[in-house]
Amino acid sequence: MTAQSPKKGSKKITKAASQLKENILIKHIILAGCSLLVVIFLLFTMLKFITRHNQEFEVPSFINMTVEEAEAVARQYELRLEVTDSVYINRMAPGAIFRQNPEAASKVKKNRRILLTINANQPKLVKMPELVGYSLRQAQSELVSNQLSLGKLIYVKDIATNNVLGQLYKGRAIAEGEKIPSESVIDLKLGINETDSTTYIPEIRGIPYRLVREKLAENSLNLSKAVFDESVTNYADSLSAWVYRQVPAPSDSVTVRLGTGVTVYLSKVKEPEVPEKEDETQQE
Repeated sequence: MTAQSPKKGSKKITKAASQLKENILIKHIILAGCSLLVVIFLLFTMLKFITRHNQEFEVPSFINMTVEEAEAVARQYELRLEVTDSVYINRMAPGAIFRQNPEAASKVKKNRRILLTINANQPKLVKMPELVGYSLRQAQSELVSNQLSLGKLIYVKDIATNNVLGQLYKGRAIAEGEKIPSESVIDLKLGINETDSTTYIPEIRGIPYRLVREKLAENSLNLSKAVFDESVTNYADSLSAWVYRQVPAPSDSVTVRLGTGVTVYLSKVKEPEVPEKEDETQQE
């Protein structure tokens, strides 16, 4: 039996050592890859938790609550409240929440800030602007910018249609600069030329009550009457009520005279069960 030469034995040892190093390197690469995958998984899991991915919920209604009552509810939903403005509504309790942004039923995530407008203890006084000579659209914009509300449109014969001829507060003429409570309702006396005296009835179903008069005024129409169903029990409820029916019905082919009144039926339910419908083509 011949002995193995030292040279050959050395080569085998070197080759085995090289394979061992390669195996260790492969193991390290595999472990590093697995560790990287684990880190990526943990990062995505944490990111999903931090951003509360897909964990949205509906904002509760804070309308008509006191700020203290609203804060108690907000804590349950992990929401932040901030009072940013105030108005004066004599039909609401002083300090009650009049408006919120985002509105109730909006989808938000936890820790969202909700901006509140509350009803002031005393009316905030604003100056009446001069609207005479303005167009109806300009007058609407000016009223909003001065925290006032548009009331009834009163049409009288004139050379120019929808030109403001007078401004009224509680049935009397009101001069520029006179101080009145914010959100006061201002009626406008407008001109109407017989050659330009008709308009169309717009679609207002699905519109919230607070925007009804504004939408009608865009078509030179008045709000004749608002009829609320049993789901509306107080003034706060009316703010979140929706129009589900209107009389006359909307039409882009039948014209009516400027200033025509429209009756709306409202509910807090978007699509309430309606009993037998009356003839919606007639004007109430």
